[in-house]
Amino acid sequence: MAAPSQDGRRRKQFGNRFLTDPARLFQHNAWDNVEWSEEQEAAAQAKVQENSTEFVPQDQQDAYEISASKYWNDFYKTHENGFFKDRHWLFTEFPELAPNQNANTVDVCASEAAATAKNTKGSGLRECNGLSSLETGILERQDSEINSCNSTHQMQTEVAAQKLEEQKLRDFPGSSATYRILEVGCGAGNTVFPILQTNNDPGLFVYCCDFSKTAVELVQAHPEYDTSRCFAFVHDLCETGTPFPMPDESVDVVVLIFVLSALLPEKMQCVINRLSKLLKPGGIILLRDYGRYDLAQLRFKKGQCLADNFYVRGDGTRVYFFTQDELDLLFSTAGLEKAQNIVDRRLQVNRGKQITMYRVWIQCKYRKPKGDKASPGERSSFHPSGCT
Repeated sequence: MAAPSQDGRRRKQFGNRFLTDPARLFQHNAWDNVEWSEEQEAAAQAKVQENSTEFVPQDQQDAYEISASKYWNDFYKTHENGFFKDRHWLFTEFPELAPNQNANTVDVCASEAAATAKNTKGSGLRECNGLSSLETGILERQDSEINSCNSTHQMQTEVAAQKLEEQKLRDFPGSSATYRILEVGCGAGNTVFPILQTNNDPGLFVYCCDFSKTAVELVQAHPEYDTSRCFAFVHDLCETGTPFPMPDESVDVVVLIFVLSALLPEKMQCVINRLSKLLKPGGIILLRDYGRYDLAQLRFKKGQCLADNFYVRGDGTRVYFFTQDELDLLFSTAGLEKAQNIVDRRLQVNRGKQITMYRVWIQCKYRKPKGDKASPGERSSFHPSGCT
C-alpha cells in the first residue's frame, strides 16, 4: 500500500504512484506516468489509423453540429447528476481553485487615477495686433466664455461616460467579489459544488455555464446552489455575438475540464480567444482533457470518425483527442503564457475483472500576462475558419 499522506486525508497529486514491480499491478486501482513500449505505441497508432479510414458523411456531420445542444440535453435528461463523480481531485491538481490566500485583488486605484488625471488646456491670450484695448478685452471675454462652455461640455461628457462605464461594471452578478472563477461546461455541477464547498473565501464568486439548458437547470436545482456565491447560465461558446454576463478582464480563473474536446476543432481557437479576454491580467486558464491515443479513442469503431482524431459517440456527442503541441498553439495564439502543459498517462485497473485500461489526459495551465493589452490573435497570423 502507498504510504498515507501526513494528515491522513490529503489527496496525493497525480504522478506519485509508480508501477515498478509488475507483480503489484492489481494492488491499486491506478498507476501514474506509465511508460508505453514502442510496440504499445505502434499498436495504438494502428488502431487509430484503422478507425479513421471511414469518415461520417458531411451532411450527417452538419446535422451533429446543428443539433449539438439537443444531444447534450438528452444526455443530461438521461443521466441527470449521476454520470460524473464530484471532482475533489481538482484542488490537488489546481490549487488555484481554493488558494489559501487571495492575492488577486482588484486594483481600482489605477483606473480612478486615470479617470481624474485628464488635464484641460487653458486658453492662451490672443495676439491682437492693431486692435484697441477695448476690442481686445471684448474678444478675450468672448473667447473665455466659448472656452468655458466647451470645457464644461467636455467635462459633462466625460463624467457621463465614466458613470455609464461604472454602472456597467457594477451591474453584473458577482460584481462585488474579489476572486472570480468561471467554469465552462459545468454539466450537473460536479466541479462547481466542490469549489463552493472547499473554497470558503468570502470574496469568492463562481460562474458556471453549459451548452445544455438541462444541465444548467440541474445546477440551479441543486440544494447547495446559492445565488449570492454562484451564477449558472446557458451559453454557447461558439456564438461570438452572445455576451458573457461579466465584463472583460474580470475573471481570475477559467476552468475547462473535458470541455474543449467537445467542440468543432475549427472553432476552438475562437473559444480560447473569447475566454482569454475575460481573464484579468495575471489570470489563468486551467484545462484537463483527452490526449492522443487515450483508451476512449482506441475504442471507436469505423464509421464514427468525423475528422482526424475527432469522433462522434453513439449518443451524438463528439470528442477530440489532443496533443500537447496543439493545445500550446491554441493558448499561445490567444496571447497566453504556459505555466504547465503535461501528459498524464495512467494505468487504471479493474481488480475485480483483472482488466487494465490505459488512459491519456493532458493537463494545462496558461496565464494572461500582467499589463498585456494586446488582443487575442494579434501575435499570430493563424486565423481558423471557425472565427467569426
